[in-house]
Amino acid sequence: MRIDSATRDQLQAWEKELSAQYQRICQHELNLDITRGKPSADQLTLSDKLDGILGGEYRAGDGTDTRNYGGLDGLTCAREMGADILQVPTAEVIAGGNSSLTLMYHAVLTGYLFGFAGNTPWREMKEPKFLCPVPGYDRHFAICEQLGIGLVNVPMTATGPDMDAVEQLVKEDQEIIGMWCVPKFSNPTGVTYDEVTVERLSLLGKIANPGFRIFWDNAYAIHDLEQQVNLPNLRTATIENDTVDCVLQFASTSKVTHAGAGVAFVSASPANLASLKQQMQAMTIGPDKVNQLRHSRLFPEFSMLKDHMKQHAKILQPKFALVLKHLGDAFGDSDLGEWEEPKGGYFVSFDTRPGCARAVVKLAADAGVKLTPAGATFPYGKDPEDRNIRIAPSFPPMEELDTAMSVFVLCVKLASVRNALES
Repeated sequence: MRIDSATRDQLQAWEKELSAQYQRICQHELNLDITRGKPSADQLTLSDKLDGILGGEYRAGDGTDTRNYGGLDGLTCAREMGADILQVPTAEVIAGGNSSLTLMYHAVLTGYLFGFAGNTPWREMKEPKFLCPVPGYDRHFAICEQLGIGLVNVPMTATGPDMDAVEQLVKEDQEIIGMWCVPKFSNPTGVTYDEVTVERLSLLGKIANPGFRIFWDNAYAIHDLEQQVNLPNLRTATIENDTVDCVLQFASTSKVTHAGAGVAFVSASPANLASLKQQMQAMTIGPDKVNQLRHSRLFPEFSMLKDHMKQHAKILQPKFALVLKHLGDAFGDSDLGEWEEPKGGYFVSFDTRPGCARAVVKLAADAGVKLTPAGATFPYGKDPEDRNIRIAPSFPPMEELDTAMSVFVLCVKLASVRNALES
């Protein structure tokens, strides 16, 4: 099916046929959900040994009694795990609670209220802004929106953010004080930043506002599907370019062990860590060290953590393959959509024809299949072309995912034909 070369009579015939198929599906009263990248029950079960793993022994290797207060930086063994994931020194890592999003919020709030490393607090600027590669992660945008920090779209390319646009914006506007990045298997496109992009990002500290910070959310650092995809080391690049203060890195075990009971990590320069810890001292007496110890006992060596992630990949690979097969079979020789074929992470990014995404999501919802809201992958929920839809294959069983994708491709076809008839 190719819309651009179709006659009106063909479009009307397709619309009639597709509408009949759609009405038959609606009669099934489905209740399927592919909205968010949650691990499946099978994935969560991989880490069930966490329960009881301490066997009543609560002392860490350095003698710390993890049941008690204290230890703002987190356990050394947990920080070592974060250092392995992020490929940074242990001394530059804080291990926290279960959510890296909490650490990101705390970091943005620190910059906004107090500033980093002696720089001007962002709240004192007339209109502080973050750069947002799009499509991107809605929860990043929500942090800035809640604090009144402006969001500026930057297009994503096959190798990362459009760096020509990034550099120009940072040079022209000194009130751009941050940038969101998901550098490996980017949410939702699956893109991994290449060496040139990472190098150019490391140089932004030389041309941006001194308080500018890159928020490097490396959520999928170890979430490869089949083969290892290497991400260039941003910290190494910033050391070489004398810009170490312009980056804060984040990761967690939320999609590694139990999603609601993991360990989160933030890594930064000593000056940035000092700024973060100054505020943390007023808000906490220390993280959940018992849970940190549980994770360190489950993965005493980084090689064991990597082997664990291969088990995740075995569960996820067939689901991604199923999604891509549905898309390929339905749209491989059509002009109804474009999509990425990710090598890891948790999402498949699909672009409809312009002006169709919201209609697809509504049609799917009415047929009993919940999708992430159209526009969610853009700041303020506004996709300027109304095209992008994020598909999350991880949570549902294969049979449900198969049904959900059958409904999805039908809704894309029907929305596309109706849009063309209205044009």
